Amino acid sequence: MKRRNFIKTSTLSAFAISAYGFIHFDGEQYIGDCETTSDILGPYYRPNSPVRSNLRITGDTHELVELSGYIRHNDCLTPYKNAKVELWHCDRNGIYDNQSPEFRYRGTVFTDEKGFYSFQTVFPVAYAGEGFIRPAHFHMMITAESYQPLITQLYFKGDKHIDDDLYASSPNAKKRILEVKKMSTGTTKVEYSVGMSEVLNLEVASIDKLLGKYTQVNDKEKVIELFKFQNRLWMKNEAFGNKFEYIGNNIFEEANNPDGMYWRLEFKILATGTINFTESYIDTDLSDKVFTYIKDK
Repeated sequence: MKRRNFIKTSTLSAFAISAYGFIHFDGEQYIGDCETTSDILGPYYRPNSPVRSNLRITGDTHELVELSGYIRHNDCLTPYKNAKVELWHCDRNGIYDNQSPEFRYRGTVFTDEKGFYSFQTVFPVAYAGEGFIRPAHFHMMITAESYQPLITQLYFKGDKHIDDDLYASSPNAKKRILEVKKMSTGTTKVEYSVGMSEVLNLEVASIDKLLGKYTQVNDKEKVIELFKFQNRLWMKNEAFGNKFEYIGNNIFEEANNPDGMYWRLEFKILATGTINFTESYIDTDLSDKVFTYIKDK
C-alpha cells in the first residue's frame, strides 16, 4: 500500500511510561523539562466516540490491558482538569471499527482534578498492509483548551516490527515504546503522562476559504475533499480524515510526520477566485510524488 493511502488508508495487563524529562530550578520556580511527542493520526480516527473508560467487549478473550496516566499544563507540573482523552485501536484481527454505532475499541474520558485518566481495553495487535506491517499500537488524541490537540501513538517494547516502521522507529517515538511489566499481583502496571504544548493557529476564516472538493488536473476521476474540524484543515478519507497544520507561506503539512518524511499542500488563490493546491509527499518507496488539484470558485 502506498504511503499516502496508508496514512489516509486472560490476565489483566497495563503499560507504564512517563513522557517527562528533568525538572530544573530557574531561580524562582521549578520548571518541568517535559517531552510531548506526537505521531500520525492515521486513517481511522472517528470523532464523538462514547464517553467510557472500559472498552472491553463481552466474549473477547484477548489479553486485557489497563492504560492510565496524567495530563498536565505546559509547566509539566500543574494538573489539567477536564482534558479530553480519546483512545482507539484495532481488534485482535487488525481491523478498526470505522462504521458501526458501537464504536468498538474506541472511547473518550475526561481527566479528574489531578489530571488523571485511565482506560481498560485489550492488547492491540500488529497488522499487515501491502508491503508493510504496522507494529501493535494505541492511538490517542488529547484535547485541552488553550493547547494544541495532541495526537500520538503508543508502541510496545519487544515488537519485532518497530525497527521497520517509519513512525515507531522515529527518534520522536523513543519514549513512546512502552515496556510491558507484569506485577506480582498478576497485573501489569502502566502510565503514559504528557504535558500539553501551545501552538499558533491560522484564523478560521482563512481556513474556510480552502474548504471543498478539488479535482486532480491530470485525472478528472480523482477528487479530494477538504474540510474543517477543531479549527484545523483536514482531508477526507474512508474513516474520517487526515489533519494538516499550517506552517506558513500558504503551505499546510500533515501532522506528525517522522524525520525526513513529509506530506504537504501548497495553495494558490487566483485573481479569478479559483483555488488550486499542489500536493507533494514522499511515498513508502521514498520516491517524491507531486499532484495538482483545482477548485472552481
